[in-house]
Amino acid sequence: MLMPKRVKHRKLMRGRLKGLAYRGSQISFGTYGLQAMESQYVTSRQIEAARRAVVRYIRRGGKLWIRIFPDRPVTKRAAETRMGSGKGSVDHWVAPVRPGRVLFEMAGIREDLAREAFRLAAHKLPMRTQFIAREEHSA
Repeated sequence: MLMPKRVKHRKLMRGRLKGLAYRGSQISFGTYGLQAMESQYVTSRQIEAARRAVVRYIRRGGKLWIRIFPDRPVTKRAAETRMGSGKGSVDHWVAPVRPGRVLFEMAGIREDLAREAFRLAAHKLPMRTQFIAREEHSA
């Protein structure tokens, strides 16, 4: 499970996801990518499930990059506790994702294999996604 080794603040305020992703919205490493189309928090379990789905499908071919990291703590109160007595302890970690963010990238395999692998991965994620390919610059 992905999580940070250490953080500056143990518990954060919730905030809200608004706006578009400007950073991390282009393919940087691979040839094909999976891009988010909605705002959502993606948990470390969902990232790992999507990664396993891709790796299982492409078997031993290609290379995969994960472009998001769950560095935001989500707290949860114990079940059946009374109100008050402070904020709950950290339950899990999430990665805030905004529309346009590239979640995964892949290189070294054919486009049809990459498209199917990302389709399987998209089923594990809580938002709508789209398959994108790096556009070749011919100058």
